Amino acid sequence: MKILVTGGGGFLGLALCRGLVEFGHEVTSFQRNRSAELDALGVRQVLGDLADGEAVMQAGAGQDAVFHNAAKAGAWGSYESYHRPNVIGTENVIAACRFHGIGRLVYTSTPSVTHRATNPVEGGTAETVPYGEHFKAPYATTKTIAEKAVRAASDSNLLTVSLRPRLIWGVGDNQLLPRLVERAKAGRLRLVGGGHNRIDTTYIDNAAQAHFDAFAALQPGAPCAGKAYFISNGEPKPAREIVNSLLQAVGAPTVDKALPFAAAYAIGAVCEAAWHALPLKGEPPLTRFLAEQLSTTHWYDMAPATRDFGYRPRVSIAEGLRRLGEDWTRRHP
Repeated sequence: MKILVTGGGGFLGLALCRGLVEFGHEVTSFQRNRSAELDALGVRQVLGDLADGEAVMQAGAGQDAVFHNAAKAGAWGSYESYHRPNVIGTENVIAACRFHGIGRLVYTSTPSVTHRATNPVEGGTAETVPYGEHFKAPYATTKTIAEKAVRAASDSNLLTVSLRPRLIWGVGDNQLLPRLVERAKAGRLRLVGGGHNRIDTTYIDNAAQAHFDAFAALQPGAPCAGKAYFISNGEPKPAREIVNSLLQAVGAPTVDKALPFAAAYAIGAVCEAAWHALPLKGEPPLTRFLAEQLSTTHWYDMAPATRDFGYRPRVSIAEGLRRLGEDWTRRHP
């Protein structure tokens, strides 16, 4: 089968491409920059911008299915910088599926679409947890619009399913872990609210497996068609335990210092104002949205994903940490 993966050069995208190649599919990745890792896998690469409808349309030619994983993530940036890839890009992917008669679309969403300030989520499902409101970050706003569009597009000609993996980590992570390690070594890492809030995380292989399971189940009459699902390891733990376990796995200093939520929220507001008013480079170290995310309990019930497409985490947190430590030692002797 010919399958298009958007964002195949990223952390999850690479895992999706690798798995699909191993399953024997002919994989094409649509992304902005060429990837040596995808070259090594023999994945055909088409370079382009998701907001370029013609480029996405051309990438979809001849494909049988799409894994739409590409998006602009983060907690900072203009609304337009998120709207173009996340909303217009998703609309372009749906349009390409329609035009080329592509029958299946697996969309990578995010639990952030249900973010509601400091309201905790304990064991909720996509069936019981509503969409968020009054988001303080364009990422959550635009991903919500995109997910709703994907779910609404599901019909007899185009079957869609949306997955919301929570905090993906593991071997190959070139974003979350390196930033944690850098801040920990510099003594600039703090646990917002004490880090006692329980959160879900997802080992990278499990996140990819959920996509493969959903794809296999996405047939006419499938219960998962048009729906969204939270995905995680199903092992909620205090945020401080998660953070320190990751740091310990790679031999980095652990963190005990905490920042009260009220202080973190105020600092986030000040940072946002400063970055708006001044020509400061990069992202602010803290935002109000991040302060809320880092201090709030968020863990989910995997029962719907298990019920509708058989998803069960195959790699435990303990095993994932072992693999991560071995890989980190190999790459950082």
